[in-house]
Amino acid sequence: MSETNAAEEAVLDALTGPSDEEEQILEALRDVVDPELGINVVDLGLVYGVNLTETDGHRLLTVDMTLTSAACPLTDVIEDQAQSATADLVDELKINWVWLPPWGPDKITEDGREQLRALGFNV
Repeated sequence: MSETNAAEEAVLDALTGPSDEEEQILEALRDVVDPELGINVVDLGLVYGVNLTETDGHRLLTVDMTLTSAACPLTDVIEDQAQSATADLVDELKINWVWLPPWGPDKITEDGREQLRALGFNV
């Protein structure tokens, strides 16, 4: 795929939003809760992207994800939760930990903000 086609596809994806399958995956990932904040990783804005590929009937899900801090010691907990949450949807899950762009409170969804406010956070 040329750079132009890739750019056009990215714009189209942004305009059309996630597919039904991506929505199903994101919904499953809402069962993955950040152990420190008690809010799911999707609404915290930690999931940067999902990519589902299928080869010979094997469904591989790659999730681009970050953490609130690169020094977070709980990546194994989050990976285990993500494996469990997506086990009925895919054969294999790979988390691609990314640090750019860095996570910030601006990435939290409105649902995530409501959940944090309910816990007493001022967001």
